[in-house]
Amino acid sequence: MRHPELPIVVLAGPTGVGKSGLGLDLAERFGFEIVSADSRQIYRQLAIGTAKPTPAERARASHHLVDYVDIDEPYSVARFREDGDIALAEIAARGTGALVVGGTQHYVQALVDRIEPPQVPPDPELRARLEREAAESGADALHARLAAVDPASASTIPATNVRRVIRALEVTEVTGRPFSEVSRRRGDPLPALRLALTMPRDALYARADGRVDAMLAAGWLDEIRAVLAAGYDPSLPALSSTGYRELTGALLGTSTVADAIQRVKWATHAYIRRQYMWLRRHGGYRWIEQGPGALDEAAAAMESFLRGRQRTQ
Repeated sequence: MRHPELPIVVLAGPTGVGKSGLGLDLAERFGFEIVSADSRQIYRQLAIGTAKPTPAERARASHHLVDYVDIDEPYSVARFREDGDIALAEIAARGTGALVVGGTQHYVQALVDRIEPPQVPPDPELRARLEREAAESGADALHARLAAVDPASASTIPATNVRRVIRALEVTEVTGRPFSEVSRRRGDPLPALRLALTMPRDALYARADGRVDAMLAAGWLDEIRAVLAAGYDPSLPALSSTGYRELTGALLGTSTVADAIQRVKWATHAYIRRQYMWLRRHGGYRWIEQGPGALDEAAAAMESFLRGRQRTQ
């Protein structure tokens, strides 16, 4: 999947830092189309807790890979790359540019870095066994199993991400090779400008906490109640993300809502730390400080990138 004429800009950064807002401003300024790299904004039934772009925001710039999968529909990194490749081809055919915006590292790696997702089909029986083990022994015990057979994967996949732990164990058991090795295959990365938005950590935590409170005020709990009332299984992978997992549990009586909200905030802080670790380990990103000058700095970087492309074409 290569379109030499297609300029690609990646806008990454931790959750809550303001990627979506900056991405919209850049897309409008340069006439780019946005390709979402968010593993939860794909779901039709989840809007408030995923900070999905509103209809008004989507009217400002074309968005791809948002709001097009039902929450009980199986979805994988491999399918995301297929869908993303289609989106990039469509954007290239229109002669515009692609702004890949989002904080789901595996999606960015698959689409832009061209890391090949393991070609191992799901094994329902094995997955069911691992899910029972997680339910009976706890997520930490399942994570310890992964650490014993694949320390590299265990160091990057948190115990709370049970779905990802199960996938790593599944691939390891089926192939006889550590998931971390199987998932390292890659093609040539797509040429792209990589920007990462940041801000002081304490301020970001406070901002993230405020966003949780704003989502709750906007009806996040009612959104989850509607999903459960529609008969969707609360154990669906789509409901396993930070926030949905804790609040769904509270609505099912496993904790108080107040306790769940506090755990959502702590889990969000932990996710922010993991996102920073990945971005720094990856390298190649130009860091931009969130604030009044962020748009101009990012725009200047894009202008320089586009001029450089013109000189080499």
